[in-house]
Amino acid sequence: MYGTLYGIGVGPGDPELLTIKAIRILKEVAHVFAAASSKNDYSLALAIVKDHLSPETTVDHLAFPMTFHSQSLESAWMANCERVLDVLRVGKDAAFITLGDPLTFSTFIYLMRKMRERLPGIMIKSVPGITSFQAAAACANLPLAEGEEAITILSGAKGGGRLKEAMQVSDNVVLMKTYRHFPEILTQIREAGLQDNCCFISRCGLEGEIVERDFGRMMEMKSPHYLSLMVIKRRGLGLLETTLLPARHSDRKKMVNRTCPHEVRYL
Repeated sequence: MYGTLYGIGVGPGDPELLTIKAIRILKEVAHVFAAASSKNDYSLALAIVKDHLSPETTVDHLAFPMTFHSQSLESAWMANCERVLDVLRVGKDAAFITLGDPLTFSTFIYLMRKMRERLPGIMIKSVPGITSFQAAAACANLPLAEGEEAITILSGAKGGGRLKEAMQVSDNVVLMKTYRHFPEILTQIREAGLQDNCCFISRCGLEGEIVERDFGRMMEMKSPHYLSLMVIKRRGLGLLETTLLPARHSDRKKMVNRTCPHEVRYL
């Protein structure tokens, strides 16, 4: 009897955005897998959940290369798939933790696909998490969509090639993974005449968080952090006041370090 694999979204970074269901399952499973770069074994997802793991829980890092080289990726997926299956084969339940939501631009999608290729009947369950763009919109008090508006979510990992088309047909665009091709993305936005209609959010919910609506300041940024995204609204951002609600008093000092061209006030 095989165990069950849970794909658990742990949210964008703030540990208090971890769901109650995720916490319950993490306390119950015997094994937790966390994705990490092939260059080091640090995992932000693991840092988010570590306080909720049982002392008896086994934690393994799965290395995934940061590359588009298909052969390297295929080799890594198969090796990691086998490591997870080794645990499930002995009847133990396991969890694969991932930032945001497990079915939205997540490494879990590829792992799940490979596992179902190997064992079509394997039990896999997904536990939703709060995405980075949901948290970023809340941070900036920026509606993602309202009424009959359409929203498009894109990855910028390979550049802004699809951004121009999306900005023409969608009321609101969320562009994830802006860090690699940030200058190209800004050029696309400027050429579309939407430089006053975009908001840049980086490290949402973490120390060093940035919320920027001034396009000139965006142009001055050298290399955005990996955890960065943009929200573009064709109808304008609106004059929305940002209200921050730190979960604990100790968060206040960390969150005041943001770069915001508009007023920020604490309640």
